[in-house]
Amino acid sequence: MVSVGKIDLHMHSTVSDGTDAPCELISRVENAGITIFSLTDHDAVKGSEQILTEMSRRQTEGLSFITGVEFSCRDEKGKYHILGYGYQPSAESIRSVVDYGHSLRMQKVRKRIDFIGNEFGFVFPKQELEKLYSMDNPGKPHIGNLMVKYGYARSKEIAINNYLNKLRLPSDYVRPEQAIDGIINAGGVPVLAHPFFGNGDQLIVGNEMSERLKHLVELGIQGVEAFYSGFSPKLVDEMLVFSEKFNLFVTAGSDYHGTNKLVCLGDTGIKNSNKIPKGMTAFFERVL
Repeated sequence: MVSVGKIDLHMHSTVSDGTDAPCELISRVENAGITIFSLTDHDAVKGSEQILTEMSRRQTEGLSFITGVEFSCRDEKGKYHILGYGYQPSAESIRSVVDYGHSLRMQKVRKRIDFIGNEFGFVFPKQELEKLYSMDNPGKPHIGNLMVKYGYARSKEIAINNYLNKLRLPSDYVRPEQAIDGIINAGGVPVLAHPFFGNGDQLIVGNEMSERLKHLVELGIQGVEAFYSGFSPKLVDEMLVFSEKFNLFVTAGSDYHGTNKLVCLGDTGIKNSNKIPKGMTAFFERVL
């Protein structure tokens, strides 16, 4: 165990489904007392590129940034969110996965708009749809906010749960091995995000979790997000045991989305302690 400053390696910006612009996050993490952070937008590296450029311009001291990304993946054994850290944003391997993930995301957005129009009569002005389709990575939260704006739902959550989730889309996803290979070939480290959470409210623990990790290790996963804003201390302890069993790196993240989620920057489960496990020390030695 070694001492480090406050960290948060899982957050989102306006490039995906967060409400803070990438460069705005620099000041926010500084104000939160965070010293090491990463931006993990869905299917996108654009925000990480912007932060790298801005931090170089500012010559920021006492603050370290690690490039990040989050891919939504699926195969015959389940769904996974796979984080990538410390990659080269210009690498073709990572960009090809980003482009594929983005194309699938845009197909789903258009199908959801068609669905709520045909099933419920929800229509939006042409300029609103053009704005939606021009976004970097629109998703259900963006459509939900649009539904609230035009009076079709009282809240974004109601819009998603009562309307958007009624559409069952084809199972077109980035496969986990695609994401893992793309990250590794770009010089990065693939990490399983919030590993206990499967589909929706599904909680995966015990032997099922062990088999899940064994499968992903065979595909090349190198780390687990053992500390997470939604984990109890018991879950954290269990994942730390798994990290040692499978010799995996350890990361920590809040999954901050700005005002789109009730999660604060730095809320990783280790904010009250500056002690970190050896798997996290090894991770920082690898990516910093």
